[in-house]
Amino acid sequence: MKPFALLTITDLKVAFDTEQGQVHAVDGVGFCLEKGSILGIAGESGCGKSVTALSIIRLLPKPVSSIVAGKIVFQGLDLLAIPIRQMHKIRGKKIAMIFQEPMTALNPVHTVGRQMTEVFALHFPRMTASIMQTKAVKMLTRVGIPDPGQVFKKYPHQLSGGIRQRVMIAMALSCEPDILIADEPTTALDVTIQAQILELIKDLREKSGMSIILITHDLGVIAENCDQVVVMYAGRIAETADVKSLFSHPLHPYTKGLLTSIPSRAKTAKAILPTISGSVPSLSDMPEGCRFADRCPFVKDVCRQELPLERVVGKGRTAACHLIAEESA
Repeated sequence: MKPFALLTITDLKVAFDTEQGQVHAVDGVGFCLEKGSILGIAGESGCGKSVTALSIIRLLPKPVSSIVAGKIVFQGLDLLAIPIRQMHKIRGKKIAMIFQEPMTALNPVHTVGRQMTEVFALHFPRMTASIMQTKAVKMLTRVGIPDPGQVFKKYPHQLSGGIRQRVMIAMALSCEPDILIADEPTTALDVTIQAQILELIKDLREKSGMSIILITHDLGVIAENCDQVVVMYAGRIAETADVKSLFSHPLHPYTKGLLTSIPSRAKTAKAILPTISGSVPSLSDMPEGCRFADRCPFVKDVCRQELPLERVVGKGRTAACHLIAEESA
């Protein structure tokens, strides 16, 4: 049975007002999230991953940002067109998000229990306080927190980074959402805790059937956990593919550069690690042509003159590169 798209983003453009004028942090992004799948969004810092995620649940900072174009369709509803009151009913209940840093995402002046029961109070106002507490403690248990009854009573600063991250996951999963957006869920955690958190997310996906958008700059995390991959660069999509195709046969020069930059035990000890030369262009001074042109080892004149369009280059694959377009012509 062919999976269907639970979430479809089309030509999303997000602008920010700056001292240099309006800049586009996301410029024409589009992809589909299939039901029950894990979609990874990869790319360097500042490429638009988190802005795309915040656009989905309409949590972009106001008034400095605005969605100037595009559609985000979830279960037949364009989330950008519905009233904000209706969005409040979807956010947290149907689409939930794990934010990058749990210490800043959690409110420091409220206990874990107060913040967890607030989720139930918002979406299930008729639920009694005792049932809310029971459900919250049960959810803390479900995400593998030892002594959940005590954690329920504590403040965020009294918990370790790994436990705080599990609390964030428990809050996000409290209403059993259809989509979970995990924005760098393992940032600043040690390797062991990272593995535990990612395994927990995958296990919960298998049990609940929810879809996941996993945002990370770590391609190792993408390889081990995702079904589909979206590679972003400077606010645009460079390449999309299923995870096996991307790692076995990357098409875009930027994707190739990211993959060759991954440390490997197979490489010679103390060898110089390959890197992508240069830096991401400023949002206020984007080149006319390909945004990766100044860093690309295969650049041609057309790359500096014309912005490459994202096009289908195979089954389930897209890429935005003039060189790929020439090869497929």
